[in-house]
Amino acid sequence: MKYLKQPMMRKVLYALVPVYLHALWLYGWHVLASAAVVFALGIATEWLFERKKSGKVSEAVLVTCALYAIAFPPRTPLWMLGVGIVFAVSMAKMVYGGFGRNVFNPAIAGRLFVYISFATVLGQRYSMAGGFGLGSPADVVASATPLAVMRSGGTVPLANLLLGQREGAMGEGMMVFIAIAAIYLIATKTASWKIIVSSVVAAAALNAALLYGGVAKALPIESLLAGSFLFVTVFMATDPVTAPKRPVSHFVYGALIGLTVVVIRTFSAFPEGTSFAVLFGNTFTNLIDQSVDALKKKPAAVAPVVGAAAVVTAAPGATGSGPAAPAPGQGGAK
Repeated sequence: MKYLKQPMMRKVLYALVPVYLHALWLYGWHVLASAAVVFALGIATEWLFERKKSGKVSEAVLVTCALYAIAFPPRTPLWMLGVGIVFAVSMAKMVYGGFGRNVFNPAIAGRLFVYISFATVLGQRYSMAGGFGLGSPADVVASATPLAVMRSGGTVPLANLLLGQREGAMGEGMMVFIAIAAIYLIATKTASWKIIVSSVVAAAALNAALLYGGVAKALPIESLLAGSFLFVTVFMATDPVTAPKRPVSHFVYGALIGLTVVVIRTFSAFPEGTSFAVLFGNTFTNLIDQSVDALKKKPAAVAPVVGAAAVVTAAPGATGSGPAAPAPGQGGAK
C-alpha cells in the first residue's frame, strides 16, 4: 500500500501524541482497541476507493482516524466505531473525489453520524477516568459528563476540567495538552490561529452575554473547558481542506463556529454542540470566501471612476456640470 506523503498531516499526528498518552492513562485498553479498529477500517476504506484509479492512500486519512477514534466515550462498542469510520471516509470524503475535494470534515461527519444514529447507547458509555481504564463496570452508567452536571445546576472543579479528571470522550482529556498542541500547530503553521482565537473569543463573549443577561439555561463560562469544544476547535475546525482559504475569512469562520456552539449548548436538547457547529461552518466556507473577495473588489471598482473625474475636472474650461463655454470670438462653427 502506497501513501501520499503529507508533512502537514504528520504534524497534526505529532500534536496528538500527548493527548493519546493521557487518554491511555485514563482509559487504557479501550483507547488501543478503538484505535486499532478505526485505523484498520478507515485505511482499508480509502484504499478500496483509490485502488480503482491506481491512486495513493493519503496520510490525511491517518489524521481522520486518529481524531475520530478518541472522539467517543471510552466504552463505545467497537462495531459502532467501525460503522462510523467507514461512513466518514467513504461518504464524507471519497465520494467527493478524495483528499482536497471534500466539503465536510470527515471525522466530524462520522462522529455526528454515530451520535445521531446511536444517541441512547452512547449516553450510557461514559466511565470513570484513571488507572488505565480498570475501573468498575458499574461506572459505565453511574458517571455523568461535566456538561450534564452543569446543565443540572451542579458545579465541576476547574482543576478537574484543566487536568482531565472528569468523564467525557477519550480525546477531551487534559485541556493543558490541547493548549500545548494548539501552540505547536500554530507555531509550525499547520493550524490557523485566527480560527482558534476567533472561535474561543466569540463563544466566550456570547456565553458571558447570555449568562449575565439572565438567560435561565445559560451555562457557566467554564463550560467552554468541558466537552469537546477546545479539542474540536484546535484539531478539526482548523482543517485546511474544509476551512476557508482567505486569511480574513478565518476570523468570520471561527466566530461562526464559536457562536453556534454556545447557541446549541444553551437552547437545544443536545448538551454538546461543537461538532454540529463545525459542520455548519463547513457549509458556509465558500460563501464566506466569496463575500470577503467581493468586499475587497469594491474599492478597486471605484478607483477608475475617481480617476476619470479628476481628468475631467483638470481639463481647460471644465466646470464639472457640462461642456466648457467657448471663449469670446471663438464660438461656433464657421
